[in-house]
Amino acid sequence: MAIQDIYPTALRLLGRPVLVVGGGRVAARRAKGLLDAGARVTVVAPEATAALRELADAGLLTWEPRTYRSEDVDGVWFVQTATGDPAVDTAVASDAEAQRVWCVNASDHESSAAWTPAVAEVDDVKIAVNAGGDPRRAMALRDAVATALETGDLPLRRRRAHRGSVALVGGGPGDTGLITVRGRRLLGQADVVVADRLGPRELLNELAPDVRVIEVGKTPGHHPVPQAEINRILVDEALQGHRVVRLKGGDPYVLGRGGEEAEFCRRHGVEVEVVSGVTSAISVPAAAGIPVTHRGLAKGFSVVTGHEELSEVPARADHTVVLLMGVGQLRESASALGKAGLADDTPVGIVENGYLPDQRVTIGTLGTIADQAEAAGVANPAVIVIGDVVRVSPFAPSHFKTADYSTTSPNKPRTSTTRVLTP
Repeated sequence: MAIQDIYPTALRLLGRPVLVVGGGRVAARRAKGLLDAGARVTVVAPEATAALRELADAGLLTWEPRTYRSEDVDGVWFVQTATGDPAVDTAVASDAEAQRVWCVNASDHESSAAWTPAVAEVDDVKIAVNAGGDPRRAMALRDAVATALETGDLPLRRRRAHRGSVALVGGGPGDTGLITVRGRRLLGQADVVVADRLGPRELLNELAPDVRVIEVGKTPGHHPVPQAEINRILVDEALQGHRVVRLKGGDPYVLGRGGEEAEFCRRHGVEVEVVSGVTSAISVPAAAGIPVTHRGLAKGFSVVTGHEELSEVPARADHTVVLLMGVGQLRESASALGKAGLADDTPVGIVENGYLPDQRVTIGTLGTIADQAEAAGVANPAVIVIGDVVRVSPFAPSHFKTADYSTTSPNKPRTSTTRVLTP
């Protein structure tokens, strides 16, 4: 049978009687698939696998423990042979053909009246692949298509009317490879994308031409689209039946106003999903080789914005402070931390455009970093890390290294040796 002879279709077998002839592993697999489709399954086989017997004992299918009879095909809508005996399978297929009942002959795909495709489901999309009767090839293709749908490389957008919804998607620090699989898939389903200035902007170029992108990006001190308006946009678009993705940089729940947006959507009866992202507070320092915690150096960290009061942050070099959106008030923040008791020689690292081609790292001390940043023209987006963990960075000057920490002796006490750190 040539591939051109195949007419692809899908059978709706809910409540309809079907016949499986055979009791082995293939028969069990096919019977399970037919049950999943809602069919009333009868299995005819002298012996049956434990899986089939369990289904029969549970009352989910009927097992006739005997050999096949021609009258078994009477009144059924669909037949699957899986005896492993070509003579029996051929006899079943012949009886089904005589009664104009579609039959899959597992022993001879070339003469089989129907083929069973390799199947996968992603959300509400069912993928069925036939590959010229080659089951291994079909499975490989099925898996490739399913993976592309899972990762968002292929779109999952609905084209017919559906209930609107909002997904708050954390896009990570900007590199397109750092968005989650779930976030990428939802982006591929979107009708409308409400986008921040940060995050994986290159993914917007991959959207279908009819996907609307609404720009609501903010910069420090400049909010052209107020938060209240962003909230209204999300709800209005969803109530029009659109699938809305709020694409945010980092994680929507880490200083990202995600909680406010989710609450506003729920209050207005809009279904909302939150997809956590790779927060820039941790990932961007990591891009410069700076861990926010490190054995022997720091056991905890605080994440704040440069716009907040820093007096409550632990003023110790062994407690890492991560400043987001803090470049504009770096001098004031450094001064506040100094007044709170943090030493001037505390290491500070600034990572601009983390994970992007123009990433830049500036390292100094609490006492020098403001002047260094000003001289270098440091600008947002940037993450500022304050604490002894900066010493671990491969970008740190050699004299920043210290024997005060050890990955093999984490409980080694810190020494009181004075460290002189110069920019």
